[in-house]
Formats: sequence, structure tokens, C-alpha cells
Amino acid sequence: MDGGGGGGQLFSVDPLERQAARGHGVVTSMAAGSDVIVLGTSRGWLVRHDYTFEDAHDLDLGSGRSGDHSVHRVFLDPGGKHCVATVVHPGGAETYYHHARWPRPKPLPRLRGLLVNAVAWNRQSITEASTKEVILGTESGQIFEMAVDEADKREKYVKPLFQLTEQREGIKDLQMETAVVGNSTRYYVMAVTPTRLYSFTGIGSLETVFTSYSDRAIHFMELPGEIPNSELHFFIKQRRAKHFGWLSGSGIYHGELNFGAQHSSTSGDENFVENKGFFDYSKLGDSGTKPRSFALSEFHFLLLIGDKIKVVNRISQQMVEELVVDNTPETSRGIIGLCNDASTGLFYAYDESSIFQISTSDEGRDMWQVYLDMNHYAAALSHCRNPFQRDQVYLVQADAAFAAKEYYIAASFYAKMNYILSFEEISLKFISIGEQDALRTFLLRRLDNLTKDDKMQITMISTWATELYLDKINRLLLEDSTGTTTNSVAEPNSSEYRSIVNEFRAFLSDSKDVLDEATTMRLLESYGRVDELVYFAGLKEQFEIVVHHYIQQGEARKALEVLQQRNVPVDLVYKFAPDLIMLDAYETVESWMMVRNKLNPGKLIPAMMRYVSEPHAKNETHEVIKYLEFYVKDLENKDPGVHNLLLSLYAKKEDESQLLQFLDTKFGKGQTNGPEFFYDPKYALRLCLKEKRMRACVRIYSMMSMHEEAVALALKVDLELAKAEADKVEDDEELRKKLWLKVAKHVIEQEKGVKRENIKKAIEFLSETNNLLKIEDILPFFPDFVLIDDFKEEICKSLKDYNSQIELLKQEMDDATRGADNIRSDIGALAQRYTVIDREQDCGVCRRKILTVGGLHQVGRSYTSVGNMAPFYVFPCGHAFHANCLIGHVTRCSSQAHAERILDLQKRLSLMDRKAAKDNGSNVNGESIMSTTPVDKLRSQLDDAVASECPFCGDLMIKEISQPFILPEESDEKASWEIKPQPMPQKILPMTMSI
Repeated sequence: MDGGGGGGQLFSVDPLERQAARGHGVVTSMAAGSDVIVLGTSRGWLVRHDYTFEDAHDLDLGSGRSGDHSVHRVFLDPGGKHCVATVVHPGGAETYYHHARWPRPKPLPRLRGLLVNAVAWNRQSITEASTKEVILGTESGQIFEMAVDEADKREKYVKPLFQLTEQREGIKDLQMETAVVGNSTRYYVMAVTPTRLYSFTGIGSLETVFTSYSDRAIHFMELPGEIPNSELHFFIKQRRAKHFGWLSGSGIYHGELNFGAQHSSTSGDENFVENKGFFDYSKLGDSGTKPRSFALSEFHFLLLIGDKIKVVNRISQQMVEELVVDNTPETSRGIIGLCNDASTGLFYAYDESSIFQISTSDEGRDMWQVYLDMNHYAAALSHCRNPFQRDQVYLVQADAAFAAKEYYIAASFYAKMNYILSFEEISLKFISIGEQDALRTFLLRRLDNLTKDDKMQITMISTWATELYLDKINRLLLEDSTGTTTNSVAEPNSSEYRSIVNEFRAFLSDSKDVLDEATTMRLLESYGRVDELVYFAGLKEQFEIVVHHYIQQGEARKALEVLQQRNVPVDLVYKFAPDLIMLDAYETVESWMMVRNKLNPGKLIPAMMRYVSEPHAKNETHEVIKYLEFYVKDLENKDPGVHNLLLSLYAKKEDESQLLQFLDTKFGKGQTNGPEFFYDPKYALRLCLKEKRMRACVRIYSMMSMHEEAVALALKVDLELAKAEADKVEDDEELRKKLWLKVAKHVIEQEKGVKRENIKKAIEFLSETNNLLKIEDILPFFPDFVLIDDFKEEICKSLKDYNSQIELLKQEMDDATRGADNIRSDIGALAQRYTVIDREQDCGVCRRKILTVGGLHQVGRSYTSVGNMAPFYVFPCGHAFHANCLIGHVTRCSSQAHAERILDLQKRLSLMDRKAAKDNGSNVNGESIMSTTPVDKLRSQLDDAVASECPFCGDLMIKEISQPFILPEESDEKASWEIKPQPMPQKILPMTMSI
């Protein structure tokens, strides 16, 4: 296979123009850019072919001159707008500039007499209207800078930049590239002579760059041999030069261009050429024939030799094709030269009258094979077009590494292949030579290259890799220098063992979601890798297995750390609580307290009971009590089971202080609206009786309001405690006295004896009862043989107290008698009380005179009237009302029930009046002769109902605030006062508009 590979021709030649010079002589020079071709002829004409518009223009550079004047060189910018041409005539040389929009070229006077061989355009700055800076090289070795604006119709400036003085040769070709460095521009310029390649670089302006070489060495490359048509070409891609080629006398010097490189060369210049190469003409096999011209593509050289164009691969330096240009006239001198259009990527060949187009057909399609043949694997992969090509590159790399016994490297490359070799074939290659480690590497790398859709393959390969890891770990254990196979010997001494174990754990962590849980655990168990089994169980959140393992190993702290993880079910905490609290009570309780309210202490009671059942030292901190106190006091837990357990633990302690404190605090007394106790008082009482914690029993009896039992039990423990319990009863005086009698009886029985001082001590007890007990209350408790002299003092004192009480009662009786006499006198005076009514006094309701004469306002005979005046009420505040008016007003403003009672009393009073008048008749003054006691009673009730207080000054007036101004029964009256709008006929008014 040749260097370019197969797949058809890379280049083809097609005739483009016949008689391209259009009768203006023969073609001497050609330039192309952006589908525009400019030809220079032997008679001083420029022929411009614009294939975009299918147009051609003939431009005369002779300007009417006589004699021969042929075009020496033509230069066209990549955009096809700016053209520079040099004409040679008997008087010398003259250079012209032509813009695509101009009708004719303009001479450049400042360049008159200079033979321009090369022009370098600034591709980054050039515009359609201006060339910006342009570099020109002359036959005399001079380099000039020029700029032309289309609007000025002439050059802006032409200034010399550099002169070759060491070896005076003509500048044959020039190329320029720029790059932005910060706010400045860096220039890269390459120039060639027949024997040398010069390079210039610097920051600033072109003038500054070339001036700097006046005091520093010029960087150049010199090759033996000489060629008259030395050429320099840049390959342009995306407006950037990628590599260059120099057609020299001995061969083609070429290299990559990196204009960002900052590597200093030996001459002091910053070298921007990398991967240099040289193609010797001897490889063409034409007995030393040198090319007349050449062109540079992305991967190939196009060399013009005779009428043939030989295509040489730039990388492999192998000739891949030979293009023959046919149909040339017999009188022609053959193909003159080659040129390329950097903007379109097309190449052209021309002779004296014709133009030929050289097209490329995916010239890079076989470059992967070229680089592969040269063992440039990275470059080969970068040029692969499909997975099959990449597999071939990987295969060559893998086979080379396998042959060199670099099995790990080979495994990595084999793992990247998908088509050429199957997974089974590759696996067998490693199995056949016993390379288990390389096979494991292959499997791991293969996993990296699989996608998420390959779930089955990922699971199977991961399982196989797991087994290979386990096999490797076991082999390392067997290879231990001590000859033992125990983990305890191999683990601390083998760094390789620790490394592979850590690697295996990392693999398990990465593959936990793809490995089958049951299969993997069976593998780990079968190989005896308990630690890895626990580790994998933790990854799969099989926390029960992990915790169980740590408990078996006695590592309570690690087990608790697992249980403290967020995603661990709380049921596991309850499940392992009994084992953990027995293993390390302190750490277990601390972990429980750390999670605070997340645990239910009721579910931990079995574990705490197991801990409590074990014997503990007296000075040892009781962890269960600590935990229960935390939950009861700090978190205010209300679970009766928790409180009962804590109380039982307090009861078992010899010191009752904590138990009594628990019973006294608010945590043990329940809530205001809840149960009276959080704990069960009956259970607490039985427990305290069993443990003989009598003070606590007394406290519980008292809390349960069983004061008699509390005092009875307290008398067996401590007299002072009994006294305190007796004093707690404050609301029930009888019970309190009964309790103190119990205490007194106990004291007297304790002080029995013949000695009189013991009797005195018992009698002194009476002073402690705050006079609740008397001597006569406790006398029955003394024995019969006690002498009266022992009680003489107390009996006398008691008699004096009784005498004082009798005197006090007599005084109270005298005060009561005097009070009764005063009341009787007040009643007598009340019958004589009166008030004076002004004759102009008005009724507060009807506004008529109170002393109106007539029967309009009489309510019944039972009312006392003066003459024919209507009965009325007068209040101490001065308001007066007719009886009927007052009754009507109070009835209307009172509640319905009160109003009904008033009406009922009034009705009953009227009926009794009529009955009395019918039965007995009436006297002259209209007064009844019958007993008026029932009538007076009813009238008194009616007075109380309507006249207990002034309706204008009492509560009735305050209550009237809530009465509405308009009563519900007055809604019709209210509606009659509403103003309703009358419908008006719609009237249309004329509208005038002024303009």
C-alpha cells in the first residue's frame, strides 16, 4: 500500500481556459485569489478572469510605450481585489497597482526601476478598500513596505525595511503572518533567496521589527544548491498559516508553523517553526531533475516536473499520484508554473495560452493510514473518520505492546476496540498466557468504554473483574514471605497488598450500582473477605450486616457511626440497642442523646432493662439514668413507661435524694390539663414499699391525697415528717385536726413514763399545733394514773381561754341587740319619709305634669292616689314618672322575660282589685275594706320590678345603647320615607362641530 492509501485519485486536472491571454501575447505570470485569476502577458497586458461573474477584463500596462515590455510577475491578494504587477521594458522595470473597481492600473512611481519578485499580504488586516501594510521583495535583495488605498488612486507610502548585505541575492518569495499579543501586533515574515530562507519576527510595526535586526543576527536557513525559481508557500486554513514549504535547490524544506510559540532559537530569534522536515528530490527518481514550480496543500506537495505534476505526501514523503496535463499545443513550451487560490483551496497550472484547474478530492481521507504506517498513533487517531479506522490504529498499538510484553498497555488499547477483535478473543489472549492482572486491566478499561445502555455487559464484566480482584488479593497473601496466609501478617507488611485492596474498594464503590448484590456478596464471602463484604454492604446500604459485623468485632463506636447516618432506618437503632449498650454503654447513650427527639425512648426500654439487670459498681455512672434524665428533664418527655423506669431506678438506689427530688419536680407531677402524674403512682407506691423507701412512700401518699396514710407512715419514719404532712391539709380543718390528733397520740405514747418531765414534753406539743388542739383533746390519750398537778398549768390556761371566749361572745350578743334596735328605728323612720314634688314637675316619659288631675293614668285601686290624681313614682335622683308611663317604658326597654313578668304582675293586681270591688264594694274614697295583704305583696313585687332603680340613671339606660334607632316593626315606616328617583325621558341634544 502506498503512503496515501487507496480510495481513488486525490487530485484531478481539468482544462479551465483556452486562449486565456486573449491575443495579448503569451502568458508569462499568473496569480489567483477568491475565484479571480489575473494573467500577465508578454506584451504588457493584464487579463483578469472573474469566474464569480463570468467576466474578463483586459488591462494595458504598456501605456503606448514602444518596444518590448512583458509582465515579469503578477500578485493578487487572497480576496481578489488588490493586484500588483511588475513590467520589464528596455528602460528598466515599473510596478503597477490595480484595484478591482478601477478601469485601468496606476503606476507606483516610488518603485520605478525596482524589479519586484515577491509580495506578502497582511491577510489579517487587508480590506477591500485598503491593502494596509504590504511587503515587497526585489531582485536586488531589498525589502520594502507599501500601502495603497483605493480612494487615493496612488500609494500612501513606500519605505525601505531591509537590505540583504551579507550575501547579495534577490528576494524570490515572501510570506507574512501576524498575531495579536496584548494590545500590540507580532509580525512573522519569511523570505527566500535561491539559497537561503530568512525569518524575521518582532512586536510593533514592520519598520520597528526590521530595524531591530540592525544590531542582532538574522535567523536564516541555508541549503546547498541553487534553483532559479525558489518559491515559498504557506498553507492557509481558516485564514491562518498552518505550515510552509520552501522550494530550494536541494529539496523542499518544510515545517509546522506555530505563531504562538515562545521558544528562543540559538540565534536569539523566537522560533515559530516546529516539526521541521526535508524532502530530497532524489526520492522522485528522475535523475536529479528539479521541479520548475510547486504548490502546497494540507498534506501534499504538488511538484511541476516537465508536463507532469507529481503529488508527494508531505508526511510520508512518498509520491502518491502523477498528474499529466494533456492537450497542450505542440508549439508551447509546456507548463510554466503552478499557483493556488488560498481562499478556495484550488490549484492552477498554466502554460503560454491555457489555464488548468487542479482539484482535490478529500486528500486527507487516508492520512490515518499514513500516520499509522509511520507509527504516529496519536496523529493517526486524530485523522480517523470512522470507528473501524480507529480500531485498526488501536490494534497495531495493542499488538506492538503485547509483543513487547507490555501487557497492561496492550490491555488498555485492546479495551478501546469494538469491531476488529471480539471481547472473547481478546480475553483468551491474556488467559492463554496467564496474565490475570492484564486481563483485569482490560476488563476495567472496557467498562470505561461501555455506555449506560450496555447494562448486561457492564454487570457481567464488573462481576468478572470482582473475582479477578479477589484472586489477586489471595495470591498476594499466598506469596507473603512468611509463608502464612493470614491477613494479619500480610496486611501490615505488603504495600502492594494494601494498594490492591484500596483499588478493589474503589472499584466496588464505583460499581456498586451495576454489580448484582447477592452474587457479589457470595463472592466476597467465599473468598473470606469479611472486611470488603462489610464495606460493600455499606455501599449497598445493607446497614444491618455492617452493624452486626462491628458488634461481633467489639467495635461499638464504628457500629454507632453507621447507625448515625441519615439514611439508616431508625428501627435498626432499636434492634441493636441491647447489644450496643452492653458493649459500650457510654458511647451508646451519648449517640442516643445526640439525635435528641429522633428516637422513641419507649422502644429502647428493653435495651435499658437488659443493662439494668447487670450488676454495676456503686460509684459507676449509671448510663440509663443519665439518658432517662436527659429525656425527662431536657426534652420534657411524657411517656409513662419512661417515667416509671426512671422512678424504679431511683428507688433501687440507697440514697433517696434523687427519688424525692424527682417526685417534687414538675417533671413528675403531670400537666395542668393532662394526667396528674406522668408516672403510675400506684406502681411507684408498690415499688417504694418493696424497696423500703418510706420517705418516698409518704410523699406519694401525700400526692395522692391519702393524708391519713401519709401521716401514719411518717410517724414510723420521722416525727417531723409527720408534722409536716399534717400541716399540708389546709382546706379541711376537721381532717387537719384529726391528723394532728394522730400525731399527738403518737407523741404522748412515746413520752409515757412516771417522770413528770416526760408528761411536760408531751403537753408542750400543744403549742406546735397553733391552738388547733386543746388540753381536753389530748387528755384521753394520757394514762389514768397521771396526777392532775401535771396538767394544772395547761388546764388553767385553757380555762382562761374559755373565759375570754365567753366574754367575747357576750360582747358580740350586745352588739347584735343594739344593731336590731337601730334597724327597727330605721324602719319606723322610713314610714315617715317623704319628698316634695313641684307642681310643674313633668313625667319623664309622657312629659305631662305629674300632678295631673283625672283618671287617665290610674292603674288600679291598689295604688294609693291623692284625690283624682294619677299614681306616680318619684326617685331620689329627682326624676318622676306616671305609674303607667314607667311600666310601659321599662317593659319596652327590658328583656322579653322581664317584660312578661311585669305584665303578669300588673294583670294579677288588676284581677284582685276587681274581685275585691265585686265582693265587698268600695267606700267613698274608693279604698277596699278587705285585707290588703295579698294586694300589697303583689304591689311590692311590681314596684321591685319597675322601680328598683331610676330608668334614666340606672343600668336600663346603659343597656339602651345597644337598641337600634329604628326598630324591626318600624321597617314599613322607614320604607315609606325612601326617596325613589323618577324616570326621565331621554333627550337627544344636537352637537355641532367646528372645523
